[in-house]
Amino acid sequence: MGRGSCHTQGTGTRTLSNDKSSSDETGTGRRGGKAVATRLVEGGRRPEWTKPVVNPPVWRGSTHLFENDRARKLAGGRIGDGQFFYGRHGSPTQWALSEALTEIEPGAAGTVLYPSGVAAIAGALLAVLRPGDVLLVTDNAYDPSRAMATGLLADFGIEHRFFDPLDVDGFAQHICERTKAVLFECPGSLTMEVCDVPALADIAHEQGLVTVIDNTWASPLGFPALERGCDISIMSLTKHVGGHSDLLMGSASAGAALYPKLKHRAQTMGQVVSPDDAALALRGLRTMKVRLKQSTKTALELAAWLRRRPEVAHVLCPPLEGSPGHEVWARDFTGACGLFSFILKDRTARQRAAFVDSLEHFGIGYSWGGYESLALPFDPASIRTSSTWPPAEWGAGEWLGVRLSIGLEDADDLIADCDQAFAAMDKE
Repeated sequence: MGRGSCHTQGTGTRTLSNDKSSSDETGTGRRGGKAVATRLVEGGRRPEWTKPVVNPPVWRGSTHLFENDRARKLAGGRIGDGQFFYGRHGSPTQWALSEALTEIEPGAAGTVLYPSGVAAIAGALLAVLRPGDVLLVTDNAYDPSRAMATGLLADFGIEHRFFDPLDVDGFAQHICERTKAVLFECPGSLTMEVCDVPALADIAHEQGLVTVIDNTWASPLGFPALERGCDISIMSLTKHVGGHSDLLMGSASAGAALYPKLKHRAQTMGQVVSPDDAALALRGLRTMKVRLKQSTKTALELAAWLRRRPEVAHVLCPPLEGSPGHEVWARDFTGACGLFSFILKDRTARQRAAFVDSLEHFGIGYSWGGYESLALPFDPASIRTSSTWPPAEWGAGEWLGVRLSIGLEDADDLIADCDQAFAAMDKE
């Protein structure tokens, strides 16, 4: 069916094998004969970059010197990955991080670094969209992504349409002849909906759209986005990769067709990351797998405990069996993280504030993925556009949410902390 005015078509759902295997054994974590844990340790550690030390040194410098003018001219004509030319094009510290990130993203030809996760989203979208184009945005997107669609992109003459991430059958009706790209986020970072990315991506590709995903929640370790139908996979490296709440950075990985476009757009926009921050991100990357495993384990313990509490109406934790979206998560994902949400039952906003304020082991703040646990109240109804919140099956009511980012503290301590905070909440 051609693209003219908006239309409806089939879902294009494809079946994934239950063992989650792939051509490079994503389900078992192997690629090119190396398991993901090995790639996390060895990625980017080229001998010419590290010399006799374990880690690539921090190469600080704006100016790169040439042996002679002929060498300068030659370098300018073939600036590529790992090519000294000028500080904005990077140095071994940044190249090592890009290469290591590419190593853990099955199907990627390269990875571009940005000074924040939001910058990565902007850079990726501006690489594939032009004035007059239409972008489809999942309605459970990270608030800065929504603001980008309604603000920055609109200022550049790019239109947007929000779509319900769970409505596969209705997805195609949002596509018109000017639609060029779609932005997914799975799960949503507040309400944790797990959309059927492969099915939605198939529909998008049938109509020639570029599929972009914010894959920060699972990372490539838990969701091989390019293998699941996405063309560009974005991460906020601030979160799991950094892991210590001490840096801001983002990345976008893509296959051979789109990687050059990402890189060119980033260079023309002057996007560059500090070599010091790149070194911190490299350090965090080496331990990301074990940190994710531990934070996920603790999150599941806490989520299961919360489900039994009378104060809690719903637990939104995709890897927890019985939670919304668990079946799709179990089919498509190979891992998770410590970020999930829960909905209070028959409580007021004041009582929710008392719960959050009474927590001792949870900080109150934005971001997540660090070694410390965080809590954040949220009310998504006010920012939803195309989808209904709360879900129809929940019925009427004022549903108040709390998002938890689980760090590396002891699970029993976090459970005890929530227990005493519930007691404080009901004193209000």
